[in-house]
Amino acid sequence: MRVGLIVDSACDLPYEFSRKHDLFVLPVTAVIDGQTYIDEHDPVRTQEFYQSGLLQKGHHAETHAFSAEQIHDLFMEKIVTEFDVAICETVTRSRSLIFQNATEAMNSVMGHYHEARHAAGREGKFSMRVIDSKQIFAGQGLLAAHTLRLIEQKLSKNALRNEVDTFTDRIYTCVIPRDLHYIRERARRRGDKSVSALVAFLGKALNITPVIFGQGAEGQPVAKTRSFDVAVEKVMNYATARVEAGLLTPYVSLSCGLTWTEIEDLPGLNRLRDACEKNGVELLLSQMGITSSIYIGPGSLCLALAAEPHEFSDFQ
Repeated sequence: MRVGLIVDSACDLPYEFSRKHDLFVLPVTAVIDGQTYIDEHDPVRTQEFYQSGLLQKGHHAETHAFSAEQIHDLFMEKIVTEFDVAICETVTRSRSLIFQNATEAMNSVMGHYHEARHAAGREGKFSMRVIDSKQIFAGQGLLAAHTLRLIEQKLSKNALRNEVDTFTDRIYTCVIPRDLHYIRERARRRGDKSVSALVAFLGKALNITPVIFGQGAEGQPVAKTRSFDVAVEKVMNYATARVEAGLLTPYVSLSCGLTWTEIEDLPGLNRLRDACEKNGVELLLSQMGITSSIYIGPGSLCLALAAEPHEFSDFQ
């Protein structure tokens, strides 16, 4: 039984990790300043995007999930013909139409896959499940990495689905938005109410760099600092201490909307690396994809790990 994992472009993972594990990425279309990008997590395309300076205009960007028809065609061409079981983990449904469109596509595929499988020489039934990851960015990446680990353990279909459903509620995410003006303007244009807690917390102090922490995509501000580096130091301190205390899966996922030179200069990064190495944890360090960086703004950071219930302040 060959099991495949599908994610979307909001899922941040290192490119080589995704390639090694044959991860299939549902693209998202971004239109900025008249230029169209299909975000498929291609590292060359992503680097071009960062170097173009278009991210500075990102709050005027439009991002579009693939339609149910487009996703249906991708599933029929790439998934039905290659796998016997497929799990599709989407960015939280509160932020995107991808879950809705992928579910509609799956329902259509399940009634029409037989001929395509037969033509590809694959025998037997095909089954599929679309799951709302309840995560964003690095959190979605962490769930995907854990799911791949479960697939390698050859769990049954039902056990795999149940574990994924349970595990996502154990993921904790830290987000540092670099530019609050960007977030406010983008939210205003989109009519996005999800930043209301952040706005209420910060008031008019848009020169503050907050740390937003919580389970999944529903975080709350837990710290406000006067600089990005201080906020990063707090998150690195938290992650390092949490790694040393123990995790529920041997991964820490960290994605940054920065150049690789800037990423390597992040305060506390090498300390986190050392802690991961000493504790048998893999640090999944990546450049934010185009979709993620448009959503949260240039220069931002997202870190995710899975652990027993705790507070951010417990590890400062």
